[in-house]
Amino acid sequence: MAKALYGHVAAAPDRRLLDEVTRLRATVQALEFEVTRLRAENDRLAAAAARADEAIRIAEPALT
Repeated sequence: MAKALYGHVAAAPDRRLLDEVTRLRATVQALEFEVTRLRAENDRLAAAAARADEAIRIAEPALT
């Protein structure tokens, strides 16, 4: 088993695999940035909608 582990660890990494991992990491980073941007935009829109709701609410006149 030690020889199998040594062979696995000592083997040179496949260049295609390294390129794929690098590409996938870049994609994940871009997607994480997009999620952060969309969350900020969503928060901004939710705040604007809340302000609009407050502006639309009209206090009912008191009946006397």
